Amino acid sequence: MSNAAAAFQTKQTGYLPDQLKFDWIDVRQGFARGRFDVAKQHLAPNGYLHAATVVALADTACGYGCMTSLPEGASGFTTIELKANFLGTALEGGVICEARLLHGGRTTQVWDAEVKSEISGKTIALFRCTQILLSQTRGTQ
Repeated sequence: MSNAAAAFQTKQTGYLPDQLKFDWIDVRQGFARGRFDVAKQHLAPNGYLHAATVVALADTACGYGCMTSLPEGASGFTTIELKANFLGTALEGGVICEARLLHGGRTTQVWDAEVKSEISGKTIALFRCTQILLSQTRGTQ
């Protein structure tokens, strides 16, 4: 686990990524890798992996990567658009996600993520999101 991954692992305590038991392997500028072991909390009532679980993993990976890739003067970000294509599922074992920065501008970032089953190696989902970067405010209003 990288130092940044460990820091994000701690920072997520009590929040959704912690509730979903997401583990971070590597987080660095332009890249993030995280995973979880499939459990009942990740499934929809029909017994299949819930789409929201997959989106949460991919969006969190992109978000953590974005935080490590902020340009000078940016204080944070928020997601302004996301898209997911679901290609499969995982009913057991681990699910892993790798997120990569495609565009790192002064005001926006675009990230792609691929979510895979660790058992089969098959792609479960492809994900893309756009982040708007927030600037540090100076003075009072």
